[in-house]
Amino acid sequence: MSKKLQLSRRTFLRGAGTLMALPVLESMLPRAAGAAMPSTPRRLAVFYTPNGIHMPKWTPTGTGTNWELTPTLQPLAPVKNDVLVLSGLANDPGRPDGDGHHAAATAAFLSCTKAFKTEGTDFRAGISMDQVIANHLASAKATRLASLELGNDAGKGIGNCDSGYACPYANNIAWAGPTTPVAKETRPKAVFDRLFAGYDPGATQASVEKRKAYGKSIIDFVRDDATALKTQLGASDLRKLDEYFTGVRDLEKQVEAIEAEGPSCNPGVAPGNDEDPRVKTKAMMDLIVLAFQCDLTRVATFMLANARSLKVYGFLGLTGGHHTYSHHQMLQSNYDALATIDRWEVEQYAYLLQRLKGTKDVDGKTLLDNSMVYFSSEIADGNSHEHKNLPVLIGGSGGGALTPGRHVRYNAAPLANLYISLMQAMGVPGISSFGDNGTGPLSGLKA
Repeated sequence: MSKKLQLSRRTFLRGAGTLMALPVLESMLPRAAGAAMPSTPRRLAVFYTPNGIHMPKWTPTGTGTNWELTPTLQPLAPVKNDVLVLSGLANDPGRPDGDGHHAAATAAFLSCTKAFKTEGTDFRAGISMDQVIANHLASAKATRLASLELGNDAGKGIGNCDSGYACPYANNIAWAGPTTPVAKETRPKAVFDRLFAGYDPGATQASVEKRKAYGKSIIDFVRDDATALKTQLGASDLRKLDEYFTGVRDLEKQVEAIEAEGPSCNPGVAPGNDEDPRVKTKAMMDLIVLAFQCDLTRVATFMLANARSLKVYGFLGLTGGHHTYSHHQMLQSNYDALATIDRWEVEQYAYLLQRLKGTKDVDGKTLLDNSMVYFSSEIADGNSHEHKNLPVLIGGSGGGALTPGRHVRYNAAPLANLYISLMQAMGVPGISSFGDNGTGPLSGLKA
């Protein structure tokens, strides 16, 4: 190993139209004694789940550090001390005009702005907090991608999706501006290609086409660069690089398997609507981790399903649609079904937290230590369409901005105030108000 090797954090491996980012290696850190550590980036991930939560099985009884995992939150056991549970937050701008609670509240989910009721193309909401952060990072040219918008279900882009509210309200949580919803990517392979295989400003079109025609792994095309780099790395960096390649290849296989289930030139039997959300969600979570690990972006949003989803979770032993169960009518059978779905949703979120916790960051801490991973739904109880006492989790400590491992209660504090705190933690300057009712940062996030 060359003791003088000092890699840039922006080092890429190239080959045949491929530009592949590297994870953070020790060779990218300052070597001189007393050298200043590079600034450690903070990241924000948003995990949206539709139709609310059955709150009696969600909400802990104790507060502060004196709280226990409830049945729904039990999957968080391995990361309990890395999670903040926030009760009592309200998002009043999510209330609709008349009916349409799900779409109106989803439009306000990250914008905290009341949506204009229309089923036409004159929809109007507000910029979402993730896009405020993305704009700030883009102005600083911090990462190659300002943000990632992901989801499992595409859905309609026009028309009426909820009692007179246009479909963009129900199918998007990221808004670049009042009239500009940011479409989410629902194909893991497209996300993978965007992150790792589709960007090389020095590549010729011929080389790109050659790589695609070969249909090989992205790793095959950067192998020469990787081999040359490995001769200069120490044992620790070699191990990290091998683990990274293994992770990338495993993810490639995941997305290839998902793509193989889709339609081809020969129509054959029409594909069903049974895309397994377990497989797809895991792939999306892994993509977020890799994007953060390589510092390709610091902002990601994910919709587990669209608002008012009628998805049937047969693999959980259920036969009814999620939205149907959410109108529980106080029937125990519906409560039980909702609790089963809620717990599975928390399992997916817990998987993301555990992946981030298992990945080292540039400062020797974990990605989770330097991230804020927000989980919530557009409403609380699905039967009454409550816009108060929302189910809110934040994983990670945001590089010291948060003190996790606690349950904090509020009394109808605006959700927008939480977003002001998150935006400030992400370094956005001049944020003291947000949306229709954000008045300042939320207290109690740091002990």
